[in-house]
Amino acid sequence: MGIGLSLVCGLCHALNLSNAYLSKRNAERAVRAKTQYIILHTTEAEATSSLRKLSRNGEAHYCVDRNGKVYRIVDRRKVAYHCGTSMWSGRKNIDEVSIGIEVVGYHDRALTAAQYTALKELVLLLQKLYSVKDANVMPHAQVAYGTPNRWHRRSHRGRKRCGMGYATPAVRKLLGLKERWLSDPDVKARRLTVGDAFLSQILYAKNADKLLPYKLPAMGAKSSAPAVVVKSSVPLKQAIATASAALPVKKQQRTVVIRKGQTAWDVAREAYNAASTIYVFPDGKRIHGDQLTDWESLVAGTKVILGDEADAPIQTLAAGIHPKALVGDAVMAADTWYIRPTGGRIQGSRLTEKSLKALPPGTKILTGYAMCGPVTSRKLPSTLCPSRWDAPDTYYLFPGKPLQSAAQIDMKRVPAGTYIFYKN
Repeated sequence: MGIGLSLVCGLCHALNLSNAYLSKRNAERAVRAKTQYIILHTTEAEATSSLRKLSRNGEAHYCVDRNGKVYRIVDRRKVAYHCGTSMWSGRKNIDEVSIGIEVVGYHDRALTAAQYTALKELVLLLQKLYSVKDANVMPHAQVAYGTPNRWHRRSHRGRKRCGMGYATPAVRKLLGLKERWLSDPDVKARRLTVGDAFLSQILYAKNADKLLPYKLPAMGAKSSAPAVVVKSSVPLKQAIATASAALPVKKQQRTVVIRKGQTAWDVAREAYNAASTIYVFPDGKRIHGDQLTDWESLVAGTKVILGDEADAPIQTLAAGIHPKALVGDAVMAADTWYIRPTGGRIQGSRLTEKSLKALPPGTKILTGYAMCGPVTSRKLPSTLCPSRWDAPDTYYLFPGKPLQSAAQIDMKRVPAGTYIFYKN
């Protein structure tokens, strides 16, 4: 039972497992060398769109629906790209040493009793299989970090609040977890700074339970999720063939309203200047994030519509804005790359102050990235970038084309001369 949990299925009495959204990415993913962490997420979207996106991109190992049903996405032994830009205790790319569990819901709302019950069972199973200690079952918010931007000059903790509640004592008690981290080792070592004081309180404060913006459900009531003994798994090849049929993709959007004193960063985080983020002002005027220049003085009542690409780590240079205002101290770093609107690329360390000012509006900026290439008939993406070639936060620069994410392109049609940018 290659992708199942048959080794300990005696513990699965409360789990209802399904292969309905098993990702076609399974066949492409490498087996993890080790498993140190279990990372818990909130989807920040509803079930249907979340499951389709997770399956399409292979972005988690499991997803827990509101009724407690657990969907397998990626083989638990393989790498799933669920953490994105991440670090813990100096180790980057936490994807390579972790299992990711998405739970349908939002970071600022409680999960259902059925979800907490199913998640507890699933986490216990995985802990027994991989000997993961309680403290290393962590929310995504705890390991995610952001590279420099106009709001934070240095790399910082606080890029995402995804699953932040899983760090609080009350929620951990519901999940049967007795240990939690009391501080951030990367902030202590000055590898990162604190970019979200409220999140830091939720993750580490003794009174974190009182800071949660929601009440936990009463547990012990009869769950709406059926208790089903795990059945024999569908063979991997058959399941992949079934799941790989093209799924219609509906863009998931979420709207947040700007309150007095808030900036674009407060509500949109690193998507504040993404093309997929739309600002709707009280007078009805609509502006995309990559066209807006004044992100700090937004009128109260402005609606911010966050699209599917809300996690895109790309900064877009607007007219009259100096690159340093967008990426802080990383402006001339060796792992910062500038992609001109015409498709040309230049490394930050090769720029001068004069050439920085001469960069045209519309230039895309990637921070914390390495580049490999070009692609040739003998050097395919999977050869040039074996561990990250199909990650959602990996970008491709086709000759004469704009920058595109791995999720946007047909990997069978990557032309010669293409360069690949991947998280360093």
